[in-house]
Amino acid sequence: MSKLCRQVSIESPGPTLKECVFSFDVPVPEVPMYGARIRVVYAGACYRVSRTRSASVCSTSSVSSISSLTGEMEGFGIHGSTPAHIGLRDGALFPGYEVAGVVDAIGKAAERVEGITEGTRIVLFPYEGVPHGYADYIVVPDFKCLVPVPADLPLSVAAMLPTGALLASNTVQTASECLKTVLEGPNHKDKATVLIVGTGGLALWALRLASHHFKLSKYHDRIRISVATLKDEGFVLAKESDQISVVQWSEDLYERQLIERTTDACGGPVDIVLNFGTTSRSLHRSLQCLAPGGMVLVTEDVGDKLMPKFAKKAEEMNVQIVVVPNGSIEQLKELVYLVARGDVEPPPHSVFPAEEAQEVVRKLCNSEINGRAILKFHNVD
Repeated sequence: MSKLCRQVSIESPGPTLKECVFSFDVPVPEVPMYGARIRVVYAGACYRVSRTRSASVCSTSSVSSISSLTGEMEGFGIHGSTPAHIGLRDGALFPGYEVAGVVDAIGKAAERVEGITEGTRIVLFPYEGVPHGYADYIVVPDFKCLVPVPADLPLSVAAMLPTGALLASNTVQTASECLKTVLEGPNHKDKATVLIVGTGGLALWALRLASHHFKLSKYHDRIRISVATLKDEGFVLAKESDQISVVQWSEDLYERQLIERTTDACGGPVDIVLNFGTTSRSLHRSLQCLAPGGMVLVTEDVGDKLMPKFAKKAEEMNVQIVVVPNGSIEQLKELVYLVARGDVEPPPHSVFPAEEAQEVVRKLCNSEINGRAILKFHNVD
């Protein structure tokens, strides 16, 4: 008789938040011939919206306002007027795929790389077709998606890296390439301003990674960083550095006032916008804040959804919209190294037993969790 293990499924909550988390027993997966079986220790908590593969909701927020999210939620069959959904924030791109754990068993014909053996601590790169992470065990077909985690990096922190942190990292690196054009191109400027648009953990990842990356750049004294965020989190971001300008995007103001407030805080129109918002309103506002020749960086899912609507407008304004993918496994390895060494401090996170997934979803939907929510499946400490 096959051994059984736990599987947790987190789906879109209904209006009462009931019956959105399901737990059941499934057979422990067989070890693939060329791959490995992973014992899941931590997995980022979020849920899948059934109408789209990439949309999900978690505690890593990336929208500019709750009200501006209402239309997006209703498009997925989630009604924002329901009180239970007042705290929903769209952020993670790979629901249930933020996995950190240990190698439990290795296939007989597997090609071992990077010294990975049974017991090695790893984080899983979210490749296409990655298995559902809310289970005691998952299997991977080969070692190409496994990144070793050093002993001095907690696995709960490692579980935050494959999605929000990786996306922020690739966006910052893409911004660095764009800055070369601004500062060295035919119409080069003496100084450049970078605006990070977003809230919560995703904006904080981007801010800390940008601060670290730009500090090492030869342009470090020519780059100014500003952040546009919500009222409730702007003061937290403002504490990061007295050199960071923070502007509150309060939906109580008219659009023109918000744009003027943003450009005033940035010392004028900005050159590069790292836009982690998910709505057309956020992208439209970001475009309005740009200087001629400026660039807005958006995620792939936002680009696919909004580029048809805004491509012509961007051309008329003499600005660009640059679509940024989630990132590569090489970038994930670099992230693991930077965070383990202490060069980049991770945003706050909270760990909960996997058995409390239902309560975690309730708290997420009501914005009651400080930082990223992480589910714990095994105790290996």
